[in-house]
Amino acid sequence: MDLAEFPEDWSSALVVVAHPDDMEYGGAAAVARWTAQGKRVDYLLASRGEAGIDGMAPDECAEVRVREQVASAAEVGVDVVEFLDHPDGMIEYGLPLRRDIARVIRRRRPEVVLVVNHRETYGGVFLNMADHRAVGQAAIDAVRDAANRWVFRELVDEGLEPWGGVRHLAVIASPDATHAVDVTESFDAGVRSLLHHRAYLDGLGPDWPEPAVFLREGAERVAERFGGRLGVSFELL
Repeated sequence: MDLAEFPEDWSSALVVVAHPDDMEYGGAAAVARWTAQGKRVDYLLASRGEAGIDGMAPDECAEVRVREQVASAAEVGVDVVEFLDHPDGMIEYGLPLRRDIARVIRRRRPEVVLVVNHRETYGGVFLNMADHRAVGQAAIDAVRDAANRWVFRELVDEGLEPWGGVRHLAVIASPDATHAVDVTESFDAGVRSLLHHRAYLDGLGPDWPEPAVFLREGAERVAERFGGRLGVSFELL
């Protein structure tokens, strides 16, 4: 089935992912397109990625990966990058995570929320990470939580009124993609964004494909269902 054009009749978005680099594996090129249009895109990360590099102690790793993520986001025009400090590799779905995400949704008041793939696999090709599943599902639920005055009532006490203005909720790297964004002009920015995660990429070892190759292969797979245009796909819920 062909992929439809992702709606772009909005001005602000919040990206909710589990780790540094999650958005850069494909999605950053779409963000570069949107910020070039003058849209505001903010990032929210559930963890600092401290468990992501086997040869680096967690405290040091967290500092490095935060620094890399901030630089990576800036490459595609994102100025706001927040971290919730849930434990990398052990993020739990539950009320604390839902509340933390709902708090940021109420504060940032986005029209679009982009969440990480929350399903067990990537289309049956390989298993998804537990952190991705927990954060993706919690973010989906937090969109409704953010709109309900009587859920997480303490947020109102913090001065955060309910926000029901999320018009589009989309899943990044979904195995059931329905829409795509043309990234022909912003593809290179997406590659540069991923390259900022140098310590993480080095930790993956020499057998991991080069970012430009990996991202182009993904964008070309999307192109097969998107009129031949390099694209980033999303499932619009």
